[in-house]
Amino acid sequence: MTQAHSIFKQNFLEYASYVIKERAIPDLVDGFKPVQRRIIHTLFEMDDGKFHKVANVVGWAMRYHPHGDSSIYEALVNLANCDLFIERQGNFGNTLTGDSAAAARYIECRLLPFAKKVLYNPELTEFVDSYDGRNQEPVAFPAKIPVVLIQGVSGIAVGMSTYILPHNPLEVLDAMAASLKGESYQLYPDFLGGGIVDVEDYRDGRGSVSVRAKLNTSDPKRIIIEELPYGTTSEAMIRSVEEAAKKGKLKISSINDYTAEKVNIEINLARNTYAQEIVDALYAYTDCETKLSINPLVIKDNVPTIMGVHEILDWHARHLVVVLKAELELEKGHLLDKLHARTLERIFIEERIYKRIEQKKSADEVNKAVISGFKPFTERLLRPVDLDDVERLLKIPIRRISLFDIEKNREDIDQINANLAEIERKLADLVGYALTYIAELKTMLGVKEHQRKTTIKTFELIDVKEVAERNLAVKYDPANGYLGYAVKQGNTLLEVSTFDRVLVIRKEGTYQVIDAPEKEFVGKGLLYCGYADKSELANLVFSVIYQEKTYKYLFLKRCQIVSYQLKKVYPLLPEGNFKLVKLSTYANAELVVTYKPKPGLRILEEKFYFSDYLVKNVKANGVRIAVKEVASLKLRSVKEVVHANTAEPTLFDDENQEE
Repeated sequence: MTQAHSIFKQNFLEYASYVIKERAIPDLVDGFKPVQRRIIHTLFEMDDGKFHKVANVVGWAMRYHPHGDSSIYEALVNLANCDLFIERQGNFGNTLTGDSAAAARYIECRLLPFAKKVLYNPELTEFVDSYDGRNQEPVAFPAKIPVVLIQGVSGIAVGMSTYILPHNPLEVLDAMAASLKGESYQLYPDFLGGGIVDVEDYRDGRGSVSVRAKLNTSDPKRIIIEELPYGTTSEAMIRSVEEAAKKGKLKISSINDYTAEKVNIEINLARNTYAQEIVDALYAYTDCETKLSINPLVIKDNVPTIMGVHEILDWHARHLVVVLKAELELEKGHLLDKLHARTLERIFIEERIYKRIEQKKSADEVNKAVISGFKPFTERLLRPVDLDDVERLLKIPIRRISLFDIEKNREDIDQINANLAEIERKLADLVGYALTYIAELKTMLGVKEHQRKTTIKTFELIDVKEVAERNLAVKYDPANGYLGYAVKQGNTLLEVSTFDRVLVIRKEGTYQVIDAPEKEFVGKGLLYCGYADKSELANLVFSVIYQEKTYKYLFLKRCQIVSYQLKKVYPLLPEGNFKLVKLSTYANAELVVTYKPKPGLRILEEKFYFSDYLVKNVKANGVRIAVKEVASLKLRSVKEVVHANTAEPTLFDDENQEE
């Protein structure tokens, strides 16, 4: 490998790693991409209970984010529209219509108390230098809930991508409680815009879901779209309906958008068209139904990892216990420090230890006097007195010493001891404490405000081929050899939709399957044109009469065409010097062969019946039925035999053919 190759390889790996970890893929711990984490960190720093201009927040966040203000602004708007951590004021756009937010200088935001409850704890947060080394930013917040499941996320990195659907926060918290109890649970997506979701192929967040709009068809002449499928806006929905109408897939007279806080798209139907008739077409041809493929990729322990919904949630249930334990131990340490300080202060004042320093002439003598003064009370102390304790005691003002309230000090110590006892009780039952904490989070969120919005329902996916209307007349112009629904001259052979395929058989003895043609040259010797649906071909038998050109032998082959490659030309006749004489789709027929009179030839006419011959593979050779020189052929349908395909369009299969 050359030096240039080595440099390119190393640089590409570094770039790919940076994009994956620092831009596109969320961290499992707090569920944020770096830009989102930096926005929340900035809001924590700015938090004073008041609203902040988004432009100001963006400016402050640029101290941590090296990719410009536009990416921060867009990420902040999207984060705020999740209605979880950020409170909005002003026009933050409309996720239903697709309208964008107002400029950053016009809108304001602030953190919700819920964000502080589940994310904020600087003492437990690991910090690193920002990109320019001037500030410290968090590696990940010690989140107590699986943010990545509640908000959902999508991102494209180098060689990988992530797509996790949002879930209902109350259901996520209930699932965490169930996980802590060791109970089973199910967790399915829930979208702010509502709609209907089919989770049959969800596969714990690793598969796919089908989402549908909610349609109101109570009025037979009008359809109201009341909820949109996830990822679709009213503008995109209207555009898809109009495009389907232009292509003739839907028959509508007008469409109106009254969407504001709720979706309200009114589709007025054309004359003689009723709501129930076009529901399937709406699902098939418009954005009323879409399929979402999911890839739950997160950064776990600095490594991109695919994790299912249960894996993510169970990990966070355990992580909640770990974080709560760390917070309790941290609070316990603070209370012990406070108890130690209160005890020192009480002894220092009650026992008049401060009197020992009045005659001391140096700081070292003062420190030794204070420390030695506490020696008789060592058993009452939590730990030995150090220089920090001495420094804190020496800062007590004279006024406070003279007004010292012993009862108040005892009450403070009793309260601290009560708090310590409560912490010990929680530490002894961390799972129970975690369950209580989850109940508090649900109360903060509000049960009524976060009820499930998306309906879970199993529905049959609409096959566009099934609902496609065959309203395009395919014509064949024998004068120029063109076939298709855009051909103006010639007879109509059949009517098709744009999803149909047709089988064409040519006079030279070849056949081909093509997409329903708009206008395609098939030659001037077209013998047959019909639907190429395999279900229909399975019931269709072709009777092929062909002749050997040199010896004039006549052959009959009965076959079916059941497999093919699109647009590939196949031979209908065996290899050799043969020509196609007749082609028929009759289930049974009488073939009358008349021979040329010759001396000694007594039988001048023979009859053959299709039903006497086996149906074989299309590649098989035919059965020789005549070795004499043929004068004419007559083909008559046997009326007693019911033929399901007599309506199939064939060009030269008359009841009485003669050659």
